[in-house]
Amino acid sequence: MTDTNKNLYNLDELSDYKVAENYSDVRGWYVKDANKRIIGTVDHLLVNKIAERVVYLDVEVDKTLIEEGYNMYQKSVSEGVHEFLNKDGDNHVIIPIGMATIEENNKVVTTNQIDSSTFAKAKRFRKGDAIDFEYELNLVRHYRGDKTIHSSNTVEGFYEREEFNNTVNRKNLE
Repeated sequence: MTDTNKNLYNLDELSDYKVAENYSDVRGWYVKDANKRIIGTVDHLLVNKIAERVVYLDVEVDKTLIEEGYNMYQKSVSEGVHEFLNKDGDNHVIIPIGMATIEENNKVVTTNQIDSSTFAKAKRFRKGDAIDFEYELNLVRHYRGDKTIHSSNTVEGFYEREEFNNTVNRKNLE
């Protein structure tokens, strides 16, 4: 991923941005998949300046999920050379904010739309790497299982998709 045309910023980088008053700061909270398995911890909130809001959760992936991903891509020698999707140190993945449910009372984030197998097969990145739009687009396509998503390959209108709607995904569980 390159630093050119930077589209996403860590909330910490932007002095004019903060977590909205009526929302919880989920950094440090566990993230669970559709099967309630812990897949990692929220490390950062990623902001798109044009949308003027958080659009992704940057998740540090649990080591067991990383190992599972390596196992999924192992092939026998008879099947030929195979390159791993992720390299050592690639231990972060992003989740569109609209695909996550924030369970404030339990201090956990869940994503009922993505299971651990999908996360294990996802392309990850190294903490601190700039995230380009191609990565965003490919990851949303991977999560949805739909390679036709937003085929125009432009950022314009991308964050208006349901995957980035965070107005309905909060729970106060008692």
